[in-house]
Amino acid sequence: MKDHLESSIFGDHDDHDAHAHEAQALDLPDAHEQDDPHRREAEAATPSASRRERRDPDGGRGRRRRRGARAGKARALRRLLVIVLALVVIGGGVAVAWTALRPVVEGFLESNDYPGPGTGEVRVTVAQGAGGASIAKELADSDVVKSSKAFIEAANADAKSSGIQPGVYVMKKQMRAADALAILVDPKNRLVTRVTVPEGLWASEIYPRLSAASGIPVAQYQAAAKKVDELGLPPSAKGRIEGYLFPASYEFGPTSSALDQLTQMVAESTKRLDALGIAPERMERVVTIASLVEGEAKTEADRSKVARVVENRLAAKMSLGFDSTVNYIFKKRGVPTQQMLDSDNPYNTRRFTGLPPGPVANPGESALAAAASPVAGPWLYFVTVDLSTGETKFAATYAEHQRNVAQFQQWCTQNKGAC
Repeated sequence: MKDHLESSIFGDHDDHDAHAHEAQALDLPDAHEQDDPHRREAEAATPSASRRERRDPDGGRGRRRRRGARAGKARALRRLLVIVLALVVIGGGVAVAWTALRPVVEGFLESNDYPGPGTGEVRVTVAQGAGGASIAKELADSDVVKSSKAFIEAANADAKSSGIQPGVYVMKKQMRAADALAILVDPKNRLVTRVTVPEGLWASEIYPRLSAASGIPVAQYQAAAKKVDELGLPPSAKGRIEGYLFPASYEFGPTSSALDQLTQMVAESTKRLDALGIAPERMERVVTIASLVEGEAKTEADRSKVARVVENRLAAKMSLGFDSTVNYIFKKRGVPTQQMLDSDNPYNTRRFTGLPPGPVANPGESALAAAASPVAGPWLYFVTVDLSTGETKFAATYAEHQRNVAQFQQWCTQNKGAC
């Protein structure tokens, strides 16, 4: 029984093994070993099971378990490394994704508008022809509004936003979009120099008007008028600006210079001449005649007739005899004195035939149109017979003209000091 239990616990052994163990325990040789010398020689060459068991009590299973354990650890380490690398890759992807998506997420979470009312001062320029998107970008770039989107939303909700005019506006930084829009839709908030130039003025009379509106000294306008290569004058003007400062109402930006303003007025004049079909080489002649019309015609209806008198006299090689040209010499309004009429200046059309050397005023559009296409008629003379109303009479003969002059003299007698 004892032998059976030991075999069950320590492994199955045959009787020979049992006897061998007993023999070893008694330190005696196995009986079979005594009887079989050949067996002993073979066993001496090949380690016995007993010897192998002493070297490896598990019969090789321990080595396999140890190798298996080491292989298992290696596999676990590789799996752990793969997991770590996967987490790094995933983590990096999450970081990249968060970097890309963060503005979008924050856009949903944060307001795209400032609460206002804003601080400081910034000047914003709305360019000519600028649309809503470009205005919104300009405001956002200047930090007037928090985002273009906020301004566009405010503009879409206000019908007046379509009436925003170009110009410079004083605004605050970090304003509420609706408050910024309220400034832009009111034209009164534009920073502009507004000035109206009436028809028939001399350049020397226009400069002080511009100066009073802009604060730029008159001397700067006078200097700018000499920059003929920058003014945009037609070649036929021969560098003279007189006649090309088109009469109109102007708005100049707050940073515009004297040269900028004069250039704008010249451009307006040449644009009107182009519209009338006047070629650049003819512009000087038309503007000169128009300046005479502006200086002599008292009513709108008379402009085309005065232009016709000019053309008829030039064709007849008669002197024009206009007071407006004499007044231009002396820059003095009113009826010329005899001393003025005797002037030897080439602008004195009382003494010299043909057109004066250049325009004697800055004509408006109706005078330009009259000069470009005068009405047909035989008139060679005209005289204003009533200075209070501007009534003017035209004549084809000198005799008829003398009767009209007599009427004018009578009016002067009746209106002492008016002539």
